[in-house]
Amino acid sequence: MKISEILESKKMTLSFEFFPPKKVENEKILFDTIDILKNYNPDFVSVTYGAGGSTKDKTVDWTIRILKDYNLNVMMHLTCIASSKSDIDVILEILKAEGVENILALRGDIPKDFPVEDIKKDFNYAYELVKYIREKNGFSIGVAGYPEGHLESESLEKDIEYLKLKVDSGADFVITQLFFDNNYYFEFLNRAVQVGIDVPIIPGIMPVVNLSQVQRFVEMCGATVPDELVKKLEGRTPDDMYKIGVEYAVLQCKELIENNVRGLHFYTLNKYNATKEILEGLGYAAE
Repeated sequence: MKISEILESKKMTLSFEFFPPKKVENEKILFDTIDILKNYNPDFVSVTYGAGGSTKDKTVDWTIRILKDYNLNVMMHLTCIASSKSDIDVILEILKAEGVENILALRGDIPKDFPVEDIKKDFNYAYELVKYIREKNGFSIGVAGYPEGHLESESLEKDIEYLKLKVDSGADFVITQLFFDNNYYFEFLNRAVQVGIDVPIIPGIMPVVNLSQVQRFVEMCGATVPDELVKKLEGRTPDDMYKIGVEYAVLQCKELIENNVRGLHFYTLNKYNATKEILEGLGYAAE
């Protein structure tokens, strides 16, 4: 089912993000995670796509596998920076033939070791991919939003203009990058409204369960980790840090729900424990 149709019929959605395991021995971890989290009846799940399409085949395979084996509504991430139109056409044809109806359209990043001669120039920005997919019809299209601004964006104002361009090119909904201070999300929504963005904007959630994650999050996406949370985590045992992180995420989600968010999208990192405990803290029950 198309996510755009689900968003039209439901006040709030629940969704999870997975990534294709790089090693065969890690596949069982993902299987276990899906087995547990599917019991919370997610409205959809998504499968990530490596930089420059580096996990392209695995992403396509896992997208189809999750749809067929688990009967879950699935969305495949698709990046375009290193792809030609013919590359994208092949993937779209496979997805359509297999019954996949949802795509998260992203620019993506070129890996540092990617051969210069292999870089395609058909797409330079995500909005171009959105427009290209929309012209093909048949897919519900999501795009990424950045509450604190994309790392490469010169300003928050420019960043929201780029998001508006993606929506105007045919995006049905937005899923945000992770954030840990809800004020950034609420301010992001206000900026979106001001420029005329009227599609659902679903917040992306990931708990901080240890201090080593803090620096990675900052470097990866520029997300601000509140000082109060960092101070609570300092000097704690791994078990205590985990509990503190989950409790913080529960409170974060409760505030978002109280403010009528259109959904909660959990970045699971292919592990179910933290997401499961957050859901239970929010009153979700597994079936």
